[in-house]
Parts: sequence; C-alpha cells; structure tokens
Amino acid sequence: MKHHTKVYMDFFGYGTEDFVPSEISGRRCNDIHHIKCRGMGGSDDKDDIKNLMALTREEHEKYGDKKQHMDMLQNIHNQFMEKHGKCHL
Repeated sequence: MKHHTKVYMDFFGYGTEDFVPSEISGRRCNDIHHIKCRGMGGSDDKDDIKNLMALTREEHEKYGDKKQHMDMLQNIHNQFMEKHGKCHL
C-alpha cells in the first residue's frame, strides 16, 4: 500500500476490505488523490491528510491534477473532513 493511501485509510479508520466512498459521488473510490501534487505547488508534506481525498478513477481522470479544479476539490475535501468530524480546519 502506498504511503499516502495508508495515511488516508488510517486517518478515517478504514480497513483494506472496507468500502471507501468517493468524496465527490459517494461511489466506491479507486484512488487516493493528492489535491496539490508537488509539481503544482504542493509542499514536501504532500501526504498530509488535508491534501488527500478519495476519488473514483473517472473523477480522478476528470478533475485530478488540473489547476482549474483544485479549489473545488479542496472545498469538497474540507467539507468532507468537517462532516466526519475528523479535523479542525
């Protein structure tokens, strides 16, 4: 398991067999996405939970690593974190 995936799974308490929902659609996620990758202004701490979100493959291809969608993804992720009471932003 990749480090960033482990960070996400551990933070939300998901096991490897659990259903992990996409933060956009609620469908089963396939990818843990870096909202800001290192090449797009992400820091060395890119594996921080505040920078990681669960997406389906289709959502990742449509929205991932595209500057015009970063603010939208960050807002959705912030709301997801607040809703699940896991982080004080």
